[in-house]
Amino acid sequence: MRASYCRALVSWVIAAGILAGGSSVATQTPDFVRITPAEVRWHDIPGGHGAQEATLLGDPDKPGMYVIRVKFPPRLMDSPHWHPNDRYVTVLEGTWYTGTGDTFDIARAVPLGPGSLMLHPAKAVHWDGSAGNGTVVVQIIGYGPTKGRVADSKQPDWIVVSQGK
Repeated sequence: MRASYCRALVSWVIAAGILAGGSSVATQTPDFVRITPAEVRWHDIPGGHGAQEATLLGDPDKPGMYVIRVKFPPRLMDSPHWHPNDRYVTVLEGTWYTGTGDTFDIARAVPLGPGSLMLHPAKAVHWDGSAGNGTVVVQIIGYGPTKGRVADSKQPDWIVVSQGK
């Protein structure tokens, strides 16, 4: 009798907890965010040769999740660099050329079109941008802070590709 009573009590406590938890979640109002293309505010990246960035959510300079977009003008790539945390990059517009490793070699770049996704693992050296004649827009989701660090401080932050790929 005592064992069945204990099982019934435990079952009741678990059920009450689930119901109480479920009802408190259902009454919370989430903060929905909607951003139309017209509301995206682009800002020039300092020293970025025309590259621009827009922060949609969060702040990449502070702890927490962020969503940004980066716009590369034609024939502009960034030098090999890395970030302290994983970043998930989706190509929204144009052909984005990507490479991995410490050596920038446009012949080894992998082209990714709209809808493509690339994971930049934490601290993995990579380089990317527009090697062609068109503008490229990518959306990046990650956790901050995420200050990029060039792989070789003697190299420039940006590389202008002389001929479109």
